[in-house]
Amino acid sequence: MNANDLTLKVVDLCKTYTLGKIEVPAVIGVSCEVKRGEFVAITGPSGCGKSTFMHLIGCLDKPTTGKIYLDGDNVAEFDDNQLAAIRNKKIGFVFQSFNLLPRMNAEKNVSLPLYYADVKAEERDRRAHAMLDQVALEKRAHHKPAEMSGGERQRIAIARALINNPAIILADEPTGNLDSKTSVDIMRIFQDINKKGATIVVVTHEPDIVRYARRVIKLKDGHIIGDEPVEQVII
Repeated sequence: MNANDLTLKVVDLCKTYTLGKIEVPAVIGVSCEVKRGEFVAITGPSGCGKSTFMHLIGCLDKPTTGKIYLDGDNVAEFDDNQLAAIRNKKIGFVFQSFNLLPRMNAEKNVSLPLYYADVKAEERDRRAHAMLDQVALEKRAHHKPAEMSGGERQRIAIARALINNPAIILADEPTGNLDSKTSVDIMRIFQDINKKGATIVVVTHEPDIVRYARRVIKLKDGHIIGDEPVEQVII
């Protein structure tokens, strides 16, 4: 496989937490690759290591051992400042709890990554409106999170994740706080942006959500136990 086709490559990744005198392995010798433009679901039972794995590939935590190549850079070797820069430039995050700033309206929440990237205000506003239009919320640009539904908040979070044109979008249980109908709407949005070329990795324990992806990686006890195409993808 050509290296230019890869967004993410993980080699023999391990993460062990130390609790007093006890060492607790969370991710054990995991290796995998995600090609540019893929839509991958990571699933497994509670405590299997999927959230830890997400934090590692999202540069929110450092591995104990192993390598993480994001767009060709081994981010496992980066210091905290370098990791912060990678998170802002290369990774779009979507969380179960939305992680929106309550005092900011939708437009300002969406444009926040551009502020930290020193993009001028006029350009921030222009790009934020374009992203809000992409998730069909341009009319809610000046509403604050408390004035929106859970589904609208998650769409704002997706727009924010897209604003910097990241190498990869990481979504951690993105439908966990949503009802079934709204969950379908959110997963349709992920499918739409994937069709436009976005690379997406979704962590979920819900079988119905897995079926919106094209490939599923299954974890158990910190190991990959399955990596295969999704059967009967919901289109």
